[in-house]
Amino acid sequence: MATAPKILVTGACGQIGSELTLALRERYGAANVVAAGHRTPPSPRLRDSGPFEFIDVTQRETIAAVVNKHGIDTIYHLAAILSATGEQNPQLAWDVNINGLYNVLEVARQQGVTRLFCPSSIAVFGPETPRDNTPQETVLRPKTMYGVTKVTGELLCDYYARRFGLDVRGVRFPGIISSETMPGGGTTDYAVEIFYAAIEHRRYTCFLRPDTVLPMMYMPDCIKATLDLMAADPSRLRHRTDFNLTAFSFSPAELAAEIQKHIPDFICDYKPDYRQAIADSWPRTIDDSAAREEWGWQPEYDLPTMVRDMLEKLRSRLLK
Repeated sequence: MATAPKILVTGACGQIGSELTLALRERYGAANVVAAGHRTPPSPRLRDSGPFEFIDVTQRETIAAVVNKHGIDTIYHLAAILSATGEQNPQLAWDVNINGLYNVLEVARQQGVTRLFCPSSIAVFGPETPRDNTPQETVLRPKTMYGVTKVTGELLCDYYARRFGLDVRGVRFPGIISSETMPGGGTTDYAVEIFYAAIEHRRYTCFLRPDTVLPMMYMPDCIKATLDLMAADPSRLRHRTDFNLTAFSFSPAELAAEIQKHIPDFICDYKPDYRQAIADSWPRTIDDSAAREEWGWQPEYDLPTMVRDMLEKLRSRLLK
């Protein structure tokens, strides 16, 4: 019987990290999965279900101490400043996203970590990239600091894989929609906020144009993709740190129309802000055939099933 990995999740209090940590604890045992962040987990379930350590990824010694203390051999590195927040504070985005990643990679190299997951994003693409069916190999010229850090991160992780033999894996996540955790400063945040507004107020003002199509994914598929990639046979992986990944694409107007099938009196208004320019530099649809071929990626949710599930989960919590 294989020994369970000793796992560290940085950014464990974030949108993806909070749910991924619980999924990992369910799969590998709570004691084997250390959640880490720079603040106390707000969720009692996350806080009480297993070990938690305070880590500042910009301070390498805090990472090294936790890896040493718990005998960590696998890291899911999710600590990051997202796109919209990154444009408001680009210096912080670089410090956390690049210096933090470099610190994690160095600790992994020096302390014998055998496998590392570091997600990238569709933010690596820019206006010169084909916006429809965006290919796996294409022009990467982002216009946001977040995108710049994600391209740099892909290259840095690939270098560590080739130069030092570190088993680093990553995907380019689209917008992620979660029923459990509010988003943390991304350009696709509207696709979560709209559900809360629809249930509680029957009205939402969207910060993107109604026709802004972007690639998206429901959180259960996000978790599934992460676990599937990390469990994949390394001999099958021709790519490493930059797999295109998507589930479905839609516009705010299409999402609002789907919600209106369940909440007929819901109204969505539109008032585009600075995030519109970010969205306009990103793809509308993604070619993720490399992920499907190399490790069997297959999403389980489409737009109608995602909307139905989101409304059911949020109603049960918000309308108690």
